[in-house]
Amino acid sequence: MPGLRRPRAVLVSTGLGLIAATTAVALAACSIGGPGRVATIGEVDLDTPLPVPPLAESTVEPDGTRVFSLEPQAGTTEFAPGVASETWGFDGAYLGPTLVAGRGERVRVDVGNRLEVPTTVHWHGMHLPAEMDGGPHQMIAPGDTWSPEWTVDQRAATLWYHPHPHGETEEHVARGLAGLFLVRDDAEGALPLPREYGVDDLPVIVQDAAFTDEGRRETPPQGFAGRLGDELVVNGVRGAYAEVADELVRLRLLNASTARSYAFGWDDGSPIDLIATDGGLLPASVALERVLLSPGERAEVVVRMAPGERRTLQSVMTPAAAGLQPVVAGMNGATDEFDVLELRAADVLDPSPELPERLVELPPIDTDIAVTRTFDLNGFQINGEQMRSDRIDETVTVGTAERWIVSNPSGMPHSFHVHDVQFRVASVDGAPPPPELAGWKDTVYVGPETEYELILRFDDFADPDTPYMYHCHLLWHEDQGMMGQFAVVEPGQRATMTEETNDHDHH
Repeated sequence: MPGLRRPRAVLVSTGLGLIAATTAVALAACSIGGPGRVATIGEVDLDTPLPVPPLAESTVEPDGTRVFSLEPQAGTTEFAPGVASETWGFDGAYLGPTLVAGRGERVRVDVGNRLEVPTTVHWHGMHLPAEMDGGPHQMIAPGDTWSPEWTVDQRAATLWYHPHPHGETEEHVARGLAGLFLVRDDAEGALPLPREYGVDDLPVIVQDAAFTDEGRRETPPQGFAGRLGDELVVNGVRGAYAEVADELVRLRLLNASTARSYAFGWDDGSPIDLIATDGGLLPASVALERVLLSPGERAEVVVRMAPGERRTLQSVMTPAAAGLQPVVAGMNGATDEFDVLELRAADVLDPSPELPERLVELPPIDTDIAVTRTFDLNGFQINGEQMRSDRIDETVTVGTAERWIVSNPSGMPHSFHVHDVQFRVASVDGAPPPPELAGWKDTVYVGPETEYELILRFDDFADPDTPYMYHCHLLWHEDQGMMGQFAVVEPGQRATMTEETNDHDHH
């Protein structure tokens, strides 16, 4: 098993802007200077077969409900042969199985907590009632079982699940609690796309980590973005490769890191073909140089292989891609380069059809807007507030569409995730979004001095007693209180959880 132990880089600021340099000094003084630049391209032997998370078993009850079970539990994982690291997983020592359900199916997941601490399971990207969402209000005590149940009612997409305990989310996810939840529907099923799970349709769960010289996992250094490891773990292993036997291969990329953003592309510089984002398929494939994913975001890409070909998926981040000043970028992973996964094509490949020119038709972005809200991301606060579990920050009326203006006036990186709904990006800094942001999203990277106009529609699941969350998905930021709560209510109804509400430029 390859190991990579690189010295922590020391950053020297020369010729940089005074503000960025001052910020870097301040961060270093606070011990959140980050690991410095990391470059593993060509330094790691990609010689470990890519494991594929198993498909979760399920049963179907007489009323048609599909029932899954998950057990968060502690264990050990050997990231290097013979060297055990303490980890957490669902139904095993690390990560979790892949759940699959079709649109229109009723599902229940029996979550039995076998950890010694409380945790939650949040269904990231799923449209479902607030009391089933798995946020910090749905804690599961050790030994208890929580059984959320809902009807899947959204487009085919690559979703995921992970813990969401307030103040401890970064630690729980970093220990290994994460898994995929795939939604199928007829529209996606009718397209000539790779979809044989684990064969030509590969889950690719990307995390960063730090290891000792012996190969035992250790706590990574802290940047402003959060903990940043100097190696990658893909589907739970270091130095991964996958053998493929089909011309066309689909990769379902999940950034399951807690702080690090990635810019995925191919080692030979050929375009990477993006077909889907968080909430499902794009109208058409988009050829990009790199696919940028912040923590929590997903992307589906396809690649056409030639017989005997080897091709390596890499992440090459730059300050320009992240929108960061160089010194800040260097402390927060935005100058780092990684080999991620090697694809090895067989000498004879099964033929695959060409991608259709059009994938799906998306409805026009809502223009009948009931409310406009503003969300300023700065430091560890949203609109100058930190999370309070007894406060509803925003109250939304069911059956309406809203415009959320999300801006980052600072020089530091942030992201923005909204529970329950998939939104559309109407503009970025006042301009139409690029093609890769034309589809459904639930998480966006919000770089410095950037403003996103998001359109969200809240069609159902009114519940004045139970809130959903919105927050920065850099999980250390979330844990520091960079999160708010919104309740969906019937017309004229108030959220009953609290009498305190905030108005943030609503009109």
